[in-house]
Amino acid sequence: MHIRTGDTVAVIRGDDKGVRGKVLTIDRDAGKLVVEGVNRVYKHVRRSQKNPQGGRLSKEMPVQISNVLLVCPACNQPTRTGSRVANDGTKERVCRKCGKAVGALGPTRKRAAAGK
Repeated sequence: MHIRTGDTVAVIRGDDKGVRGKVLTIDRDAGKLVVEGVNRVYKHVRRSQKNPQGGRLSKEMPVQISNVLLVCPACNQPTRTGSRVANDGTKERVCRKCGKAVGALGPTRKRAAAGK
């Protein structure tokens, strides 16, 4: 999976299509992520000591990972990503549109080989 917490993504499906936001959390088992300002719902809360006012709280709900695309910081376009091994042996994410590196992907081969 080539999306990480803190990345900027663009929503490509659903009610919030076209909205860009920052990834807050990722649930890799369920294949979902929470994006800032996307898929907002109201949670009705009863008055209590913790919440004396009560009322409606607006919160973000998870979105399917297949419904978002990573926004490349170099070309500022929503794009699919690939991976390649850099000259120093690290695996990195790559923008499919402009070919620039987006960030590291997992541990390096040197560290993995040294651990064995």
